[in-house]
Amino acid sequence: MDSAESTAAAAARAPNSAARAVDGHDVDDDDDAVPEVAACISTMLDRGGSVESHRLFLARRTALEMLRDRGYAVPEDELARTLPEFRAWWEDKPELERLAFSTTLASDPSSKVKVVFCPPEPVKLAAIRVVYTGVKDENLSRLILILQGRIMSKAREAIKEIFPFKVDTFQITELLVNITKHVLKPKHQVLTAEEKAKLLKEYNVMDAQLPRMLENDAVARYYGLGKGTVVKVIYDSELTGNHVTYRCIF
Repeated sequence: MDSAESTAAAAARAPNSAARAVDGHDVDDDDDAVPEVAACISTMLDRGGSVESHRLFLARRTALEMLRDRGYAVPEDELARTLPEFRAWWEDKPELERLAFSTTLASDPSSKVKVVFCPPEPVKLAAIRVVYTGVKDENLSRLILILQGRIMSKAREAIKEIFPFKVDTFQITELLVNITKHVLKPKHQVLTAEEKAKLLKEYNVMDAQLPRMLENDAVARYYGLGKGTVVKVIYDSELTGNHVTYRCIF
């Protein structure tokens, strides 16, 4: 039994369910109401293409939003691309190399980053060497690898040894949703070196005395934060109330 049939059956069995409100009107709880439920549920399903293309679309969009939030220049047309538009572009020539994206910091064009999607197979040492060969002449300051399979221990160690710059790795499932957009997630604002110095002087503390955030915290990884960076965390909801705190990455 599919979800629509289950919902309809549950409604039919519920006590005192002689009337239900649909679009503001009471209707009898009979078979005539079932199509309304089925139509509502069907709008939540993605029937326009493959699951793979949907996953790649979501992960790439989140990666682009992540670059924008890190201060990199990302064209608005890339961020505004819809799922149907992505499928029309991607499925015409489905090669992972087409998903790669390079850009520079808006404040420092010499600082270049690239996003690379890895194949679904487990990532081994040879695959890391192939990636390095492909980007070594691009004068990158940072690389983001989006993995579709597990990464082997030797490959993970090789990343630290082979690349002369910072490499961030994300499983594709980590990027299907932008965690910073969650309604319960407080706003995080990365302080500049000057803002950090002013904060420490104002409260007469060292950064080690501030509350801590792990470097592998999901938000720290999203913003690509390194040790010693201070983040202003702004809470503003009925659940948490309105207040501000600070976290130092360690």
